[in-house]
Amino acid sequence: MLWGIAADLVLIVHLLFIIHGVFGGLLAFWRRWLIWIHLPAAVWAAAVVLMGWPCPLTPLEIYLRHMAGDAGYSGSFIEHYLISLIYPPGLTRPVQIALGLGVLGTNILVYGLLFQKSRKQR
Repeated sequence: MLWGIAADLVLIVHLLFIIHGVFGGLLAFWRRWLIWIHLPAAVWAAAVVLMGWPCPLTPLEIYLRHMAGDAGYSGSFIEHYLISLIYPPGLTRPVQIALGLGVLGTNILVYGLLFQKSRKQR
């Protein structure tokens, strides 16, 4: 039971990290110092998706699910949990690249707006 709870916690952290990587730049409108927490997360999220690297949280979650006696799953976190909700089955490399570019584009837009706002305040 504890292994299953640990796997679920990793799943939640994984999802929160993805959300933070994509939209965390918006927090900088609230507190500027949060840029230094968000920027590395956004770069890592984009790099993992664009390069096709496995996220370290996926094997950890699968391991914990196996320890809990579950079958686990194959593929990545995105393939297992998000693609079936957002896209038709099957994550192709072009879709993966589009997702990575979406992360970069969203963050470039947010930081551009933040930069523009700070310039106006001066």
